Amino acid sequence: MNSRLSLLDRSRTRAGEASPIALHETVARAVRAEWLGYDRVWVAEHHSVPGIAGSAPAVLLTAIAGATTTIRIGSAGVMLPHHQPLVVAEQFATLAAFAPGRVDLGLGRSPGFTPPVRRALRQTDHDFAADVTELRGYLTGRSEVSLHPRPDGPIPLYVLATGAGLQVAAALGLPVIVGGPLLWSDGGALAEYRRAFRPSPQQPEPWVAVSLDVLITDDPDLILPEAWAMARSRTEGEFPPLEPVAVVRAATKTSRQQQYLEQTVAAAITGPRARVESRLAELLERTGAAELVAAGSTYDRAALAASDAALAALFDRGHPTNGSLSRP
Repeated sequence: MNSRLSLLDRSRTRAGEASPIALHETVARAVRAEWLGYDRVWVAEHHSVPGIAGSAPAVLLTAIAGATTTIRIGSAGVMLPHHQPLVVAEQFATLAAFAPGRVDLGLGRSPGFTPPVRRALRQTDHDFAADVTELRGYLTGRSEVSLHPRPDGPIPLYVLATGAGLQVAAALGLPVIVGGPLLWSDGGALAEYRRAFRPSPQQPEPWVAVSLDVLITDDPDLILPEAWAMARSRTEGEFPPLEPVAVVRAATKTSRQQQYLEQTVAAAITGPRARVESRLAELLERTGAAELVAAGSTYDRAALAASDAALAALFDRGHPTNGSLSRP
């Protein structure tokens, strides 16, 4: 299992807590991930979502950069339709000045969560491929507009891939981070990405990371807070803060909510170490992924920290014990 290991922390809020606590906890989790030997920590961009405090990746990553020294830090991702490519390039070049050689820029194109949010973001139709190309030109010095500050080294780009995103990444020669239904499909989309891939100076060959909820735990209900939030977002139109497992168990659920809850649980990889190890080994082999992006979250932060440590051990990161999914 020659795969890298990273965390995606979306700064999930908890019921009854002030949302800034989630941002401080994201930084603390990144510090622990560095000590545990994780290769990378990713943060995300969401706007006006009660359950997520992470709205400004470049700002949050700067806080993480100041609290860490070796772990790579990246966005998964910046939603490029919300921004001018030059501004994104300037933000991440500035970030790289504080964390040279550690910054990665993942790019997505998801719309704002609701119509009012999309209006507030001044979101219009964009040519995603053209915007990525423009952004890459600024970062590599191949644009008529010079970037200041100038990065001392490369800032690698990644594409958060849906079907169309895979096509863009293949045409531009960029690595992809894949999640959602693509992980459990027949693999045709990934095969087509690899077949259509055009080498670039950054990436001479296709490269895939897979992202999904992963929790190592003896409590089968640990995933329920995240699954319940997802079910409510799909039925009520609002992605809420995480609630305790006991609250989720006791909540009255419609048939549709129960269906969505069960779908989210089924798409996650959770359970005792042996079960997680077996399912991850199958997923990584089937997808040929070079990196696992573990995106699991739950209300209980102590349980989440224990899962992070167990996952690092599973990938033989040296803390706290050796595991078996080692990387040379």
